[in-house]
Amino acid sequence: MGSREAEGADSEQAAEDGTPGALGGESRGLTREQLFTMAATASINFSSMICYSILGPFFPSEAEKKGASNTIVGLIFGCFALVNFLSSLILGNYITHIGAKFMFLAGMFVSGCVTILFGMLDKVPSGSMFIGLCFLVRAMDAVGFAAAMTASFSILAKAFPNNIATVLGSLEIFTGLGLVLGPPLGGFLYQSFGYEVPFITVGCIVLVLVPVNMCVLAKYDSVPSKDSFWKLILLPKVLLLCLTVFSLSACLGFLDPTMSLFILKKFKLPAGYVGLVFLGLALSYSLSSPLLGLLSDKLLYLRKWLLVSGGLMTALCFFMLGPAPVLHIESQLWMFVLVLVLVGFSLGMSAIPVFPEILQCAYDNGFEEGLSLLGLVSGLFSAMWSLGAFAGPTLGGFLNEKLGFEWASAIQGGWALLSGLATGIFYITEATKRSSSSSLQNPPGTNEERTHLMSSES
Repeated sequence: MGSREAEGADSEQAAEDGTPGALGGESRGLTREQLFTMAATASINFSSMICYSILGPFFPSEAEKKGASNTIVGLIFGCFALVNFLSSLILGNYITHIGAKFMFLAGMFVSGCVTILFGMLDKVPSGSMFIGLCFLVRAMDAVGFAAAMTASFSILAKAFPNNIATVLGSLEIFTGLGLVLGPPLGGFLYQSFGYEVPFITVGCIVLVLVPVNMCVLAKYDSVPSKDSFWKLILLPKVLLLCLTVFSLSACLGFLDPTMSLFILKKFKLPAGYVGLVFLGLALSYSLSSPLLGLLSDKLLYLRKWLLVSGGLMTALCFFMLGPAPVLHIESQLWMFVLVLVLVGFSLGMSAIPVFPEILQCAYDNGFEEGLSLLGLVSGLFSAMWSLGAFAGPTLGGFLNEKLGFEWASAIQGGWALLSGLATGIFYITEATKRSSSSSLQNPPGTNEERTHLMSSES
């Protein structure tokens, strides 16, 4: 009886707060509102990743025909991330003023429109005009993407407060599905129908999803908070977690302008088959993410070690991706795909626990719960991811042009190595300090003395 009364009180409190019960926590099943929320956020994960990954197999070579060097192609990919970084910081701070649902829908609409517009750029004359319009359209797409993803993280954390890692991990299936379908779909449509059709097809899919989500997505609003980005990001633990997000994104973003060119030249594969090579990374990431999310929620002590080991494993994989010339190992297609599979798994190990870890750190340091804080955390996460996605392709394109893919990938893995080591040192130091403080508060002899006194009294 007592447990039922407690469950009833929890559900009444959740109803008063306007927050649905957590997945697998206070409620045994998902509410209708939670199901619709998951469906809406799954749609943005899927569609945004298709829009993002569809360029990989053919755009770098197409841009080269239009007069863009490897470095310029890297900057075009990086431009998207830089604008996304700035947009995420601004939008995350003002999500309570704009409204999470409106931001989500507006971001999807803008992203769909500019994706179609990007498909028209082959009509533009080669040279500076083509390059300039690529930058402009990608920047517009970045604003829409930032709005949709920042709102998506906030809505999910509001709807599933106690199981956010599990939900994020489950929804990464759709992120992976978008990454899986994007490259082969883009390569096939490009080979069959030309440059415009891949972008028009994907853009129309995104636009169709806008009115659907308008009907199914619940409205989430809250009172603005006094907490700021600076207060959050200046926390030492949050700074290190931001470095983790940055390093993972930089490693992943490095592959966008470089990997397809390396595969075409090294293994002599046609554009349609290049997209299939991307499957190794995307499938392993999407299939492992739900399990990693569940572990992160159920076994909280594992989060820190997932972060550390994921970073170190990512660094090792990028060193082997070329492989680095110092190893004197000849690159082969089967080995390349195998390393990509391991990269996808290692990225999931670090990426899935980061968001709930930042959120928990904010709660521990006195931040007010609510949509405002969720907007700050999701905006910060998106911003750091975007900053890495800018640095990765930009630096990667330059290094690939100067040193070749083998050395460039090995150097790029240094970001993950740095974050893995720094996070590991921080957690070890934190555990040592906690152990020292607990031993000072409870001296070893205290319990023995109490036992001796009690036995003497008896």
